Amino acid sequence: MDDQRKAFKEEAYELLTELETSLLELEENPEDKDQIGRVFRAMHTIKGSGAMFGFDEIADFTHNVETVFDRVRSGQISVTRTLVNLTLSARDHIKALLDASDTEDTVDDSQAKMIIDGLQELLASSESDNADDITINEQHPSVEILTTYRIRFTPYPEIFSTGTNPLLLLNELKELGECTIVAHTENIPPLEELRPESCYIYWDIILTTDKDKNAIKDVFIFVEDDSVITIEAVAEEDGFGMTEGGHDKLGEILMKRGELSGENLEKALKSQKRIGEILVNEKLASKTAVKAALAEQSQVKKRIEQRTDLSSASSIRVPAEKLDQLVDLVGELVTVQARLSQKAVNQSDPDLVSIAEEVETLTSGLRDNAMGIRMLQIGTTFATFRRLVRDLSNELGKNIELTTQGGETELDKTVIERLKDPLVHIIRNSIDHGIELPETRRQSGKPETGTIHLSAVHSGAHVLINIRDDGKGLDPDLILKKAIEKGLVQGDEDLTEKEIQSLLFAPGFSTAEKVTDLSGRGVGMDVVKKSIESLRGSIELDSKKGQGTSINLKLPLTLVIIDGLLVKIGAGFFVLPLSSVEECVELPKETEVMKNGRHILNVRGEIVPYIQLRTEYGIRETRPAIEQVVIMDVNGKRVGFVVDHVIGGHQTVIKNLSKAFKDVEDISGATILGDGTVALIIDVNKIVKS
Repeated sequence: MDDQRKAFKEEAYELLTELETSLLELEENPEDKDQIGRVFRAMHTIKGSGAMFGFDEIADFTHNVETVFDRVRSGQISVTRTLVNLTLSARDHIKALLDASDTEDTVDDSQAKMIIDGLQELLASSESDNADDITINEQHPSVEILTTYRIRFTPYPEIFSTGTNPLLLLNELKELGECTIVAHTENIPPLEELRPESCYIYWDIILTTDKDKNAIKDVFIFVEDDSVITIEAVAEEDGFGMTEGGHDKLGEILMKRGELSGENLEKALKSQKRIGEILVNEKLASKTAVKAALAEQSQVKKRIEQRTDLSSASSIRVPAEKLDQLVDLVGELVTVQARLSQKAVNQSDPDLVSIAEEVETLTSGLRDNAMGIRMLQIGTTFATFRRLVRDLSNELGKNIELTTQGGETELDKTVIERLKDPLVHIIRNSIDHGIELPETRRQSGKPETGTIHLSAVHSGAHVLINIRDDGKGLDPDLILKKAIEKGLVQGDEDLTEKEIQSLLFAPGFSTAEKVTDLSGRGVGMDVVKKSIESLRGSIELDSKKGQGTSINLKLPLTLVIIDGLLVKIGAGFFVLPLSSVEECVELPKETEVMKNGRHILNVRGEIVPYIQLRTEYGIRETRPAIEQVVIMDVNGKRVGFVVDHVIGGHQTVIKNLSKAFKDVEDISGATILGDGTVALIIDVNKIVKS
């Protein structure tokens, strides 16, 4: 029973997340029947499962919300902002009850009473004379009825002359549901007899839809008088499975269509060949007729399998700790595989080298699969911010719309979990400081409703996340004034606008005139910056006064295993992230150029600055006659890193450094090579900045 209770809680938390998203969608589109149905089903599931597994308080409370949304489904209650507010509060109360179910914490009953009273008022206002008798029939909930139709559309030959395009009608049918279309082309004459203005093709369409026969007839309403159109239901199903006996065999379908006689079917069945081949070879049925019948059989069969084969689940629940253990083991396997490969090369044993190569291939595939399991779509995180924007904008009296793009972009689950708090900081700043009040926006010639836009996109081994608003932007003069007051800069310093904006990331910096519940305490953007950098990412800010602010985050796809470029400087080994490497060139001593105290290199006519890692890390071994420059893309700029030797690509399992090295900023971790040597992973963003 404990396992079942745990499973219920996991499902309930997922349903509450879906419920919040559906309610916010419903607030924007109050007539959306699909969203109303999702809200009702979520409440119905939580109530029924909660009662089954001993969560009686949750079941009793949820019943009140379910009752109201049953009235909404039947059209007796309209979706209003009051209803959405109450249901969101109910969602929060259910979550609080779930959180407290395994602890001794108590939940405030007054909140539940307030929500129930509000829902009762909505019910009372919609009651008719017999409203008290209205109850939800839980034994027979409303379900979606799907019907599979067999349609034959034979347009009249002169249909083109009326300006009608049959393909547009077929596309309309596709919009009604799952659709398979087979064109019959056997009536097309030889080219010399063909009249381009005539239509020689007819179609068989297999359509599975929740619409009735009249909806299909409406598609052909303008051509039905001059065309031959037959519509026949061949299978019907509801939410619990097929209501008719399974799918027909191929011969039975052809007989029902009138394409085949019973006598010819018996003749064909006496042969051992497939019936479709027999019918075509014996010229008892056309090839397109058989193809259309097979399409119908396949579609009906697929619907049955989808409904009845519930035992073959497409996904399973796995605790996050098990995934972490799997990735840790894969990381160790990668290290052992590197040792095996090096041993094989050193011994010059062809058989051992062959085995090592096979192990490397398998390890690489296992690594990619293990990392893929940990990847989650960032859209799940984006969705949680809609509630944040809604509630805070209401609290501040502002009209703010949140838009998102790229929600399907995937990131490692650890990155997503640690990214949520920084994004909350940024969005709260946009709401509090960025977006103006409606009256102020109107006076500035802007729409009263402000916009915060979240987007994500893959870029190599990184994900680029952009958060921008169309608010008042940053005032460089105000920022500089505050920075001088706090002693962050001298009054006579000449700073660019970009440098002034970067002062926002200084610890304790705030431009707020007063402390509020949202901001003004000097804790914000510096915390965001540290959090992003702890993920081996970078943050950039760009703002135009009066136009808005844009913040760009660049984050690695994963924090566990990366593809690196192994290099050597003196006796030490280092790893550079391979995803940022553009090319490697030689640096003979005589080509070194110093300009204004900086190293620069001419690469095919392009000037590229470079950093001497040997000097940076104080390595004193003798320099080779010809050094190597690894040219990388760092925040959109080409920068070179000088090393002694480039060894090659390396699957890098990232190990965190101990707390003793917490002040070493330009090293993001370490990895173990095949021979047990430790290689340091260079944080190129920080070393360039320093």
